[in-house]
Amino acid sequence: MDRPVIYADLNLPRDSGLKSSSPPSPPQDICQCPRWHQFALKLGCAGILLLALTVIVLSVSVIFLGQKSSIEKSSVDIQERRNETTERPNLLNCPTDWHLIQEKCLFISQNPSPWNDSLADCSTKESILLLIRDQEELKLIQKLIEHEGILYWIGLNFTLPEKNWRWINGSFLKPDALKITGDAEENNCALISKEKIFSENCEAENKWICQKELKSVRNKVCPDS
Repeated sequence: MDRPVIYADLNLPRDSGLKSSSPPSPPQDICQCPRWHQFALKLGCAGILLLALTVIVLSVSVIFLGQKSSIEKSSVDIQERRNETTERPNLLNCPTDWHLIQEKCLFISQNPSPWNDSLADCSTKESILLLIRDQEELKLIQKLIEHEGILYWIGLNFTLPEKNWRWINGSFLKPDALKITGDAEENNCALISKEKIFSENCEAENKWICQKELKSVRNKVCPDS
């Protein structure tokens, strides 16, 4: 016996399947950034990274240059100290029978001669007749003279037409530098005693004093190995 067939109508909305299968749309209030904003952000990050690298490179360069300068300065200081130790300055000793006064070596003759002859004798000794710089040096030299009555030619004579006392190095005697006893006239030369300075005819025979200037020399010394 056949069963009866029952038909039923289903009323379903047409878009119900579509709604369930399509993804949800984003909320309307979320901001979507334009592409140029993203490009600007990437460019800014790259600029910051480049700036950081530049600062690092500059810092390393400054440190390197500072160390290099310090090394070079140390090398110079070491070389200067080495030069000081290998080149030691000494003063020349005065020859035998010469007297040391300040920076001069003085020779006091024992035989009398005219002024021109005494000038020539000093020249043979690679020296000159005595030049006196000031009163202090004068007093030191006078202490070498043993007897008050003995006179010694010095490198000072009276010249014409200047009518002035002139040292043999070409300079003139400064006013009031030395007090000379005696006449200031042509063919007069100066002598020194234990107490005074005198003027006398250059042809007279007297002893004389020669001088040599001390010079500094450097003795080479091998550095310690």
